[in-house]
Amino acid sequence: MAFDILIKDGMVIDGTGALRREADVGINGDRITALGNLSDAESGRVIDAKGLIVAPGFIDMHSHSDRSLLDDPGGESKVHQGVTTEVVGNCGFSPFPVGPAGPEPLKRTDASNVEWTWTDLDGWATTLEARGVSINVAPQVGHSALREAALLSEDRQATPDELAIMRRLAAESVEQGAFSFSTGLTVAPSMYGDTDEVAAIAEAISPYEGAFYVTHARLWAGKHMTAIEEAMEIGRRAGVPVQYSHMAIIDSRAYGEGEQMVGIIEEARAQGLDTTYDVYPYTAAGSHLAQLVPWWLQDGGVPAMLKRLRDPVQRDRAKTDMRENGHFKGLLWEFDTIVISEVKTEKNEQFVGKNIQEIADARGEDPIETYLALIDEEDSKVGAVFHNRVESDIRYFLSHPLAMIGSDGNAISPTGIFGKDQPHPRFYGTYPRILGRYVREQSLMSLETAIQKMTQAPAERLRLSDRGRISEGLVADMAIFDPATVIDRATFENPHQLAAGIPHVLVSGEPVVLDGVHTQVRPGRVLRRGS
Repeated sequence: MAFDILIKDGMVIDGTGALRREADVGINGDRITALGNLSDAESGRVIDAKGLIVAPGFIDMHSHSDRSLLDDPGGESKVHQGVTTEVVGNCGFSPFPVGPAGPEPLKRTDASNVEWTWTDLDGWATTLEARGVSINVAPQVGHSALREAALLSEDRQATPDELAIMRRLAAESVEQGAFSFSTGLTVAPSMYGDTDEVAAIAEAISPYEGAFYVTHARLWAGKHMTAIEEAMEIGRRAGVPVQYSHMAIIDSRAYGEGEQMVGIIEEARAQGLDTTYDVYPYTAAGSHLAQLVPWWLQDGGVPAMLKRLRDPVQRDRAKTDMRENGHFKGLLWEFDTIVISEVKTEKNEQFVGKNIQEIADARGEDPIETYLALIDEEDSKVGAVFHNRVESDIRYFLSHPLAMIGSDGNAISPTGIFGKDQPHPRFYGTYPRILGRYVREQSLMSLETAIQKMTQAPAERLRLSDRGRISEGLVADMAIFDPATVIDRATFENPHQLAAGIPHVLVSGEPVVLDGVHTQVRPGRVLRRGS
């Protein structure tokens, strides 16, 4: 026997949850062609995996790399974690379809150096693959993008014609290969869509085999249960499976209620609904400051919001609203827990890494004024990390059998255009954090279980029949790591630190990381539903 690559003497964890076993892995082209004792085989390249775990490449079920990979095609922050596939288009945001207003409403950052020339999934995928990418990308179509394409950024119900446009564009995106339809129901303009609107759009993708609904749910104050109930209702009404995004409790009054929340999903499954969830292993979230300001202020999109902010009367109204009503319809402001991670202007780069209270003190302002001023000064291109969860809830959600893993982070490079930002450490550390902290150090779950949550579980949700496991005939997306040393190194204070203990990563049979060094090859591609 002869192989292009032979991985020798490793312990294979195949992704199914089965116990590890000693085995060599032979690869020809992009496929695993042999598994077992291959000591007599010849190979053009041998990877010594003695003392290492050989696992399927990790599938990040919840990421936002649909645009960052255009600028950082190596995807260093993710591929050094062992991630070989990024599921993008989450939380209602996708870079398609582009409507009559052009791409501007879909841009969440001005950092990108890539010109938007596409209008649909096919055009975006062609652009990404033409530039080259080191990891695979699985696209979804976002509700906010659909609303913007229908020129519906206002806080109102869709007209029958507008709803028809969104249904048609959702179906077209799924026909072109989108795996699902996603919502961001605490983020404008997706949050303006009611249950009927979302269910109607989800129903439009139901004829397509494997297509599902994924939701960043309506997690307002006191709504942790009803947010999940709404997601289940939409799945039932539309006749599609449901993926509940980044399961969390952000209301301190509901800390410890994870069992009741997951119980709603368990009950829906018992009634026949195919539903699961994903979670990331941190007690903080990441988003943009504008997500937390009053609804009426965001009505009509970013230009309308900025116009209101720059009107003294409307700005005073916003301050009063924020003081009296908090955020997310009743959560209290804790400005020392909101840390700026990204700005647009050089003037405010000094505030990256500082919390709102610190910035307010430095500027001699009320923190609510500072909050709104930063949105104004940065044209709303200002990101933040929000410390709003507790560890006990994270542990429960991670360990539950229905959980799979999603980072909610982007594939970026420490030396790329996003290197000056201070992003959430989940961009760099999600998967090794689970393998090191929660498996090795805390024994929250077995290594086999953790790998199954990162590989087979998301592959089954996406119906990727040739990925997510190590078996003969499947695509050779693989992560090879040291179970004794694998760990995240990224911190909130210093996030741009690559993971440790993952020396080799293969995408479609090509080493993208070899001996801990990115090889700069670009074997990734855009995966499509049904492919």
